Order: sequence, then C-alpha cells, then structure tokens
Amino acid sequence: MSSSNSRLVVYAALAGNLAIAIAKFVAAGFSGSSAMLSEGVHSLVDTANELLLLYGMHRAARPPDAVHPFGHGRELYFWSFIVALLVFALGAGVSLFEGVGHVRHPEPMSDPLINYVVLGVSMLFEGGSWTIALREFRAAKGSMGYFEAFRKSKDPSTFTVLLEDSAALLGLLIALAGVACARVFDIPELDGAASIGIAVVLAIAASLLARESKGLLIGEPAHPRLRESLLEIAANDPGVGHVNGALTVQMGPHTVVAALSAEFEDQLTTPQIEQCIDRIEKAVKSRHSDVTSLFIKPQTTETWRKRQRAIEQANEPKD
Repeated sequence: MSSSNSRLVVYAALAGNLAIAIAKFVAAGFSGSSAMLSEGVHSLVDTANELLLLYGMHRAARPPDAVHPFGHGRELYFWSFIVALLVFALGAGVSLFEGVGHVRHPEPMSDPLINYVVLGVSMLFEGGSWTIALREFRAAKGSMGYFEAFRKSKDPSTFTVLLEDSAALLGLLIALAGVACARVFDIPELDGAASIGIAVVLAIAASLLARESKGLLIGEPAHPRLRESLLEIAANDPGVGHVNGALTVQMGPHTVVAALSAEFEDQLTTPQIEQCIDRIEKAVKSRHSDVTSLFIKPQTTETWRKRQRAIEQANEPKD
C-alpha cells in the first residue's frame, strides 16, 4: 500500500473521531450516561492516536543520515506501539474506572434521547472511516486471509485504524445496548456494565496492536515472497555457482535491508565477482524498490550451513 493511501485512511479516521468525541461528551454531559462518557474518552483517545500515527509517518519518511544509515522507518513502528499503550491505559483504563464507579454508585439518566441520536450519528461516522480502512486493507492483503494479513502486514497505520474502528463500532453497540437496557428495565447499573464491556473490547484491541507493533519494532523479516525472489534473481546470474540463502529485515513499511549469501564460480576473478554483485544489485533494485540496502557476501555453502546450524542450536529449548 502506498503512503498516500495510508495517510488517507488516517485522515479519515482523525476527522471522524474528533467530531464523534465532541458529540459524545455533549451527550454524556446532558444525560449523565457512564457509557457515553466512556465512549467519549474512547473517541478522544482514538483522535490522539491518529495524530500520533501521522507524526510517526512524517518522521519515518525522513531520508537516511549518518546516525540512521538505514532510514527512520521504525519511527512509525515506535509510535504505533505508543498508540497501543494509549488505547490500553487511557481508553480501557478510564472506561473500566468509570464503569465500576457507575455500577457501585448508579445514577439514572436524565435524557437518553440525545444518547440515541449521538450513537446513531457516531455509527455513521465510524462506519465511513471503517469502510475506507477496510477497502485499503483488502487491497493490500491480496489473497491472504484477514488475520494472516494482519499478522504479516508491515504497515501499522492501516491495520491500526481498522482495528480501532472495529473496536469503536463494537463499543458503540455495547453502549447502545447499555443505555437502552438501563432505560427500559430501569436498572442504571447496566449503563456502568456497558462501560466495563467497552473497556474489555479496548483492552483486547490494545493487546493485539501492541503484539504486532512490538514485533515490527524489534525487527521482523520481510515477506517470504521477497526472500524467494532474491534467491531467484541471484541464482539466475551466470557468475553464481550456488545461492546459499538470504536474510531480510523490515526497517519500515517500504524499507527492507537484505543480506545475500552466495558461492561464486571458482574461475571468476575479483573484478568479475564485483561485476556479478553489481548485476544482482541492479536486478533486485529494479524489481523491488523497497530493498534500499542489499549486502552480498561471497561464502561457501558449508560456511553458511554451519552458521544456520549454530542459530538453530541456540534456539533449541534447554533441558
């Protein structure tokens, strides 16, 4: 997915969440609904999250420099992780606190009609933002399933917005059920219970976001198809006798650093090996613009296998 499409998703979510947050706080002030207050906090946190994602995208777009020779792509991964923490600490935490307090000290709602109106309008706004995020996510995932695409995605901006909007829509349904049941059955504690339910939804969403953002921040390999393509390109060069393997690291949504191990033909001179490496680099750059740095190491197959065995042994569980 292009960076412009990712920004469109975030901007759409930002505009919708800001308008919704204001409406929810007004409704909560008039009606005294705990669920509406929790939803207002939820939308306010989401608004701040979109701003952080935009800031992360801006920082990640900076070119490489002496301090960061591979670029600043992981800035976006860092801010995505902060977003997950905010969803958990502020969104889920405040909703849980408000819900427990309202269950312990229930107060009847004074005017539930405004809650219904705001919840209905909020669903329209959230639904529009969710539709845009889903459309872009589906275009990027290709033939993969949704959960597989979520796990393998290297651009957190889109899946963060999609997951946030999904949690928001589910939270709106819970809030609507809580407000309606509290009014119909005259049990104001149900309004507080709805806040607790919203907190649970936000906590689950935050956990998923934190897990994926953490993996990207620490360093994940690029998609396996890229590795296979690198091996194919190198194997097709006439100067390569055997391709041992390739390692990749995703440094940003559109930035990959790759290392290739290959055994060159024995009769090649050093200048000829350099020409071979140059051909491989040009072929990789022409096919994969995301590969910003490629390191090719002349290495025997046995040396490569020894290193791989050492890594496998280091990862074996200890008795």
